[in-house]
Amino acid sequence: MYITNVGFMRANRVEVSWDLSKKKWLIRIQAGEEVIRRHCNLPRDAGEQQLLSAAQQTVTDEGYEIDPGQIVLQRESASV
Repeated sequence: MYITNVGFMRANRVEVSWDLSKKKWLIRIQAGEEVIRRHCNLPRDAGEQQLLSAAQQTVTDEGYEIDPGQIVLQRESASV
């Protein structure tokens, strides 16, 4: 994790997966040792672009930044 020139911290990894227990999408932001978990109210069958946009917005809202190409979308857990 490091602070960029505009004051945002850079996240190391962002992962989006379906949380079966909450029945919502989970956005997991990892920055160094810190892990932030936020749920998203998009429908289970939301499109890839919707999920990636929601993840990017959540990362920004939490004060982090990440290259959108580094956001990992795990759909296999959503198919259950």
